[in-house]
Amino acid sequence: MTGESSPSPPEPSRRALIAFAWLWVGLPLAYGLYELVRKATQLFTG
Repeated sequence: MTGESSPSPPEPSRRALIAFAWLWVGLPLAYGLYELVRKATQLFTG
């Protein structure tokens, strides 16, 4: 294990790309979960 260093934090442009990718997936997922809960409550409450 000699010579190994801990990974450095990503550079700012890479960090922005990672944040954009999480939003690209996370926002539609959150909206889908919101709609699922909304329709499930309608189904079970009439």
